[in-house]
Amino acid sequence: MKKALLIRLSSLGDIIFNLPLANVLKNNGYEVTWIVSEKGIDIVKDNPVVHKSILIPIKQWKKNGFCLKNFCEFLKILKEIRAEKYDIAIDTQMMFKSFIWMKLCRAKRKICTKHGKEFSSFGGNEVIDPIPNPNFSKHIVFHHLWYAKYLGLENPDDVKFSLPPTSQETKNKVDNLLKNLDKTKPMVVISPATTWKLKHWNKDNWKAVVNNIKNDCSLVFTGMECDKELISYIGGNNFINLAGQTNIKDLIEIFSRAALVMAPDSGSAHLARATEKPAVISIFCCTPPTLYGPAGDDKKYFALDGKLKCQPCHTRRCPLQGKDYEQCINYPKPEEIINIVKKILQNSKHSV
Repeated sequence: MKKALLIRLSSLGDIIFNLPLANVLKNNGYEVTWIVSEKGIDIVKDNPVVHKSILIPIKQWKKNGFCLKNFCEFLKILKEIRAEKYDIAIDTQMMFKSFIWMKLCRAKRKICTKHGKEFSSFGGNEVIDPIPNPNFSKHIVFHHLWYAKYLGLENPDDVKFSLPPTSQETKNKVDNLLKNLDKTKPMVVISPATTWKLKHWNKDNWKAVVNNIKNDCSLVFTGMECDKELISYIGGNNFINLAGQTNIKDLIEIFSRAALVMAPDSGSAHLARATEKPAVISIFCCTPPTLYGPAGDDKKYFALDGKLKCQPCHTRRCPLQGKDYEQCINYPKPEEIINIVKKILQNSKHSV
């Protein structure tokens, strides 16, 4: 069995976008070990395409600061990695935090692409050209599958997601969270928030969509504790509001039961797509939908933006001023989303 080390520590969406690469590696006879941080461990651990997951506790290390305990943990993990003598190591993070592991892992072939951030390209002994991508025309999944093509693997463009199996404990928890759900109507999940402010669609747009579709479906809202105020404004107090009550494993099960999931460009949207069960509408403001949208059947997966001249800027802060400042968050208009939702619900099954 050939051994492959995949280095992608975060974030949730990026971890999901690397699953097809792990799948192709496994299908071509590689035993995949994945180095991951806390943000992605629930996706990688127990995943059927991953032989072994190695947790790098970045969040805890930052909290502790530079100390002897952190350094000893680092050395212990590094010793575990170096002992495996991997045939290949692939760094898809291409940042300093991944460069360290790439440089020190002792893999025979350490493959990365040119133009990495924070001098990360110096971590590899095989530095390849990145995939040609004029105007964000290639989905990010194919950027990662570019490594499979470079390695000459079979079916290097096979886009297949895989997620860990859901435990009975998680199913029971979700049953309880959704106990008041009206199962005579299709379940629609709205996850309106993410960590980038400029990715957030106008909350009044969300409110307009909710008011229009609320009689046609059973609405469920998900998010973090800090999203409760936003969800309350949109309409979460009148529906099932699970903000702050779910983890990644819970969301996998919840999304799998939904007819439709709506979200901005976020980990929730990408996770819903990876379950391959619900239709997904992802709304894009500052980021490119062709790069990060839910790829696949265009009658099931939708990535929409306002098609403004400034889109996509791909920045956390709007570079414009005056009347054009943050205009992207107002588009597309609610009517466009409502029309798509209506078509999806006409053909959807009731909640499970």
